[in-house]
Amino acid sequence: METNGIILYSIIGLLFLIFLMIGKKVSLLIKTFLFSSLVAMTALGVYLLHFKNKEEIAFAKEITEQATKTISALAKKKIETVKASVKLDAPVISQLPELPRGCEVTSLAMLLQYAGIDADKMTLAKEITKDTTPYEKKNGKIYYGNPNDGFIGDMYSLEGPGLGVYHKPIAKLANNYLPDRVVDLTGSDFEDLKTVLSDDRPVWIITTSTFQKLSDDNFRTWVTPSGTIKITYSEHSVLVTGYDKDYVYFNDPLTNEKNKKAPIQTFIDAWVQMGSQAITYTNS
Repeated sequence: METNGIILYSIIGLLFLIFLMIGKKVSLLIKTFLFSSLVAMTALGVYLLHFKNKEEIAFAKEITEQATKTISALAKKKIETVKASVKLDAPVISQLPELPRGCEVTSLAMLLQYAGIDADKMTLAKEITKDTTPYEKKNGKIYYGNPNDGFIGDMYSLEGPGLGVYHKPIAKLANNYLPDRVVDLTGSDFEDLKTVLSDDRPVWIITTSTFQKLSDDNFRTWVTPSGTIKITYSEHSVLVTGYDKDYVYFNDPLTNEKNKKAPIQTFIDAWVQMGSQAITYTNS
């Protein structure tokens, strides 16, 4: 009995080491699966240490060994799918001159077109949810809309106030074109984006207009119907198309550049500062 317990706990320890080693290289889904498996292995260990029926022990050991093989194979496959470099041939679309504030819907149009969907920026501009809260400055505070709720301001002109829109309304709109296939990666690590790109899928993101982390004085506080929010007028959206060890590649709707590049770490820092917002889709 003691031997069985030692064997099982050794397997648990091995799985835990696998979890630590690949934790930075796999998606949140795989991390969750691995952690859940570790919990299950621990439960089996307790079971083995408290029951003496040989058939039960043999059955538990068989399940443990099979789970170990499955998890190891899954982890190995996941690591192998993250390529050293990627550069996708996604269509580039200019937001200008029609949509000077329409970088988000234009980047979405690029994403959808790459997925084989007939979508254009002007239609998306009409369909995106709008937050129509009027701009008001009172007692030193700015009262306006929330980009998490819908597009704010005038997308077609820079003469009036406006800003843009964040991932939630974009994901909702994308789902109209790709039902049940849209994946909101917001809050993920950049390693998760690499996995998606390695699978031949570009990623819509929110970043800064300089593709670098901004100083605090670039941000303003707005009071919105759904709460206080910090925003920057230097917000921008692009379609990430690739990466290598030095650079991130992306299609920029503002400059109409295909596979434009920026230093990878500064690009990641800017993306994280803007909330690590990212959207892609599944292939099926």
